[in-house]
Amino acid sequence: MKRIGMLEEASYDYILNADYAALLADELGFNPIVDDEAAFDIYPPPPHPSPSSLPSRPPIVTIMGHVDHGKTTLLDTLRSASVAKGEAGGITQHIGAFSVPVKISQGGNMVDASQTITFLDTPGHAAFSAMRARGADITDIIVLVVAADDGIMPQTKEVINLLKKEETHTNLVVAINKVDKPGINTDAVKKALMAEGIQLEEFGGDIPSVSVSGLTGQGLPELVEIISAVAEMQDLRAEQEGPAYGHVLESNIHKGLGSVATVLVRRGSLKRGTQIISGTSHGKIRLMVDSKGVSVATALPGMAVTVSGWKTLPKAGDEVLEGSDADIKKALANRVRKAEAESMQQDIDVINTTRRQERDARAEGNTEGPKPDSDSGPKQVKIFIKADVSGSGEALEGALDGMGNKLVVSKVIATGVGDVSENDVMRAQAANATIVAFSVSVPRAIRTLATRHEVPILTSDIIYRLMEDIRSSLIALLPPIIETKVLGEADVLQVFEIQIKGGKTMKVAGCRVTNGLVEKQKSARVVRAGEVIHEGLLDTFRQLKKDIIEARKGVECGMSLKDYSDLQAGDIIQMYDTIEKPGVL
Repeated sequence: MKRIGMLEEASYDYILNADYAALLADELGFNPIVDDEAAFDIYPPPPHPSPSSLPSRPPIVTIMGHVDHGKTTLLDTLRSASVAKGEAGGITQHIGAFSVPVKISQGGNMVDASQTITFLDTPGHAAFSAMRARGADITDIIVLVVAADDGIMPQTKEVINLLKKEETHTNLVVAINKVDKPGINTDAVKKALMAEGIQLEEFGGDIPSVSVSGLTGQGLPELVEIISAVAEMQDLRAEQEGPAYGHVLESNIHKGLGSVATVLVRRGSLKRGTQIISGTSHGKIRLMVDSKGVSVATALPGMAVTVSGWKTLPKAGDEVLEGSDADIKKALANRVRKAEAESMQQDIDVINTTRRQERDARAEGNTEGPKPDSDSGPKQVKIFIKADVSGSGEALEGALDGMGNKLVVSKVIATGVGDVSENDVMRAQAANATIVAFSVSVPRAIRTLATRHEVPILTSDIIYRLMEDIRSSLIALLPPIIETKVLGEADVLQVFEIQIKGGKTMKVAGCRVTNGLVEKQKSARVVRAGEVIHEGLLDTFRQLKKDIIEARKGVECGMSLKDYSDLQAGDIIQMYDTIEKPGVL
């Protein structure tokens, strides 16, 4: 092994992975055999050799923009259905897909055309950036909604940066929304977009823009026409025959149907009764429902349908592929095996690292070996997420995992879909974790059980609130910030020795209060040459021969401190309060 450069792996106790084992076998003159059966999987069909001969498909349009810039209201008006009212806090919480028929003008009247547009409504706040990125990956046209009254905001820039970073060929259309409000200056918004690198057509660029109002419907026909024109230029086509290929937009547990997933078909035709696989989930399609709630037997490219019949819950973003029952079983077994192997490889890496540290420790003469560092590193707030749908859980994990600093950090240990159960409470208790329930219910019996086992449960339909709750939990683990507030100061003018009982003497400082209020019950400290040399409490506090409890600026008095007798002329005696504040992330 040293001969082939595997110095570190040459020790007797190193565990070889499959790649290293094959390399070693080849070096020793053996012929390593790769198990073709174990390498089998189902893949998307190759690109069609003649795309121009394929039938047209609906464009997939993603609505993006900053939170509360009117994206959902815009779609709501387009499809004449109220969706925004059903969203918690008026904020879209997960991806929705809708097929909208395109209306064209004939004889001055708007009539339905055969063409449709599939809209993806993505969340607008930063916490769901992972879902937004996935939306951009599967879309043909992005409609960037910018509110005319707010202009460019953080999530607006995030969408723009996403397009620049991914270097996608996705076409962009800008919709300047809320133009029905008084005093709106759309030119200022357009100039701000130009400053961000969005080259609008009216300024010599190639990106169309339209002024709209999602509330009144103003400009929406023009927006649809622009989208149709852009889609026509793209000449979007896909096979309507052959095995289906698509993506899971969303998945959740539906009462009566079990695991369901919203699938966007990209190629082929998805039919009821078909065997499908997505990640390590599979099933036979029992029911497909389109965006209007109508049962369909076949879903063609560009359609988004809710599919039931999954054995387990698929993950949002995974590919959906069609195959025979035998092929799917074989591919599923290999995918599960691969996932287990990857997990095992991580364990192997940890074992090998530990063994190397032990060898190094022995070589240095440290027979104890490396000590566990379980007490080192930042304190952790462990989180167990339960969400209404998998995409929300994934996005919430992205928002909550890794919050904190070098002292405290949040760590998501598991994510699940559905209501909080007894098993969830037991798992959270074992891991000393907090359950975060997002848009799911927590039965009273489960909440009682959690209280009995001291398992915190945070519930909300708004992601901001959950982020703030976790932030509060992190702050509670931080060491408090101790602040000192000086209440009063007195200069030591002269030190006297006075006789006390038993023939003993004590030093008393003759002082003048120079600032604030000196109170006997407060903490005291002695400052000499700018440095604190003693902290304690006052013992004697007198004015002439009368005991006092406080003295204001200008008052002369005598002071002595408990357990301290080294006061000198020129010292400053400060009275102070200690204020404890929560730590700051």
